[in-house]
Amino acid sequence: MSADTPMAELADRAKTAARVLATADTDTKNHALRLAADQLEQARDDLLEANQADAESAAASGMSATLVDRLRLTDSRLEAMAGGLRKVAGLADPVGEIVGGWVVPSGLRISQVRAPLGVVAIVYESRPNVTSDAAGLCLKSGNAAFLRGSSSALGSNLAIAGVMRDAYEKAGLPSDALVLVADTSHGAAAEFMQLRDSIDCLIPRGGPGLIASILENATVPYVIDGDGNCHVYVDASADLDMARRIVVNAKTQRPSVCNAAESLVVHRSVAQELLPPLADDLAGVELVGDESARAILGPDRIGEATEADYFTEFLDLKLSVKVVNSLDEAIAHVNETGSGHSEAIITADLEAADRFCTEVDAAAVLVNASTRFVDGEEFGFGAEIGISTQKLHARGPMGLRQLTTTKYVVRGEGQVRG
Repeated sequence: MSADTPMAELADRAKTAARVLATADTDTKNHALRLAADQLEQARDDLLEANQADAESAAASGMSATLVDRLRLTDSRLEAMAGGLRKVAGLADPVGEIVGGWVVPSGLRISQVRAPLGVVAIVYESRPNVTSDAAGLCLKSGNAAFLRGSSSALGSNLAIAGVMRDAYEKAGLPSDALVLVADTSHGAAAEFMQLRDSIDCLIPRGGPGLIASILENATVPYVIDGDGNCHVYVDASADLDMARRIVVNAKTQRPSVCNAAESLVVHRSVAQELLPPLADDLAGVELVGDESARAILGPDRIGEATEADYFTEFLDLKLSVKVVNSLDEAIAHVNETGSGHSEAIITADLEAADRFCTEVDAAAVLVNASTRFVDGEEFGFGAEIGISTQKLHARGPMGLRQLTTTKYVVRGEGQVRG
């Protein structure tokens, strides 16, 4: 896939492959996925070498350590990529699944059946594991994957795509089931987002700059994989030891990803008992908070939060803290400042949990669990192509079923409408 290949030609190749994939049988798709997983493991040294060059170049250019971490492949991450493909191969094929069926008074038998979207385009930043995750999910759901990664991960993405394309061809499927755009210029990105004759659905995976570019330039249908300004609310009845474990995990287990916690909301009745030991647990995390939090922790342990801090996805070891007087105030704060991604409540009060789940407007709401679990693999999807924060077509982690549409099949016996 040369950077000199015209974008329209790449799109046409993906569209041609999509027609073949739409009718591919489940066994062939599963064989291709398992073969791709095997070949990723066999190509380990080459993939890590390509990725090391990308990571070194990114670090030399001044990229932050957390973003370099998003870019970096390791043995365990490669194993997870291969494992994700095998899990997807083991999942039920959504294509052809009957969603519902009924007979109308005219005698017509109507069924609603899952069908592929066609060409699914993904534009993404840094993380090269998206290349295999997206390609695998698209293949199993009968779609061609049309991918455009970032310049910082180009060497890694090309290496991964090359391995997978070879596996697809060996399995009897078109290699263009995965088409990767090698031109990472801004002009190419805008052109990519406007291929209305070829792209059926565009999914962006990246930060606010990428989302803004989609909103400004895209003329194809898209599903927004939005910001993850995720909150953990510690309620008055919370088990505080549990709360400490969950907050530390949600913030520090991998701070550079969208389901990491960015804001801690604490009920005033437990703030004095919770915040000092939790601040110790969060050593190395920059805390910024309101007047109440700062009165408890002192200015040496927590800085003053600006209004903007409560709306910010830090993607780093930084956490905003807000002390509230009630569940009502907590819900209002989360709905006002959150991005609609993932929100958690820690509580022993079933009524409070139910209210939080009902009244908080987010793609995922968790009770007594870390926000880090909002992930396609953790949800049993095998892998995910993104986490949608919008409300049409798909919301939350996007797995196989979210990469299909439906069509109606109507069977009759000669009926005509009077």
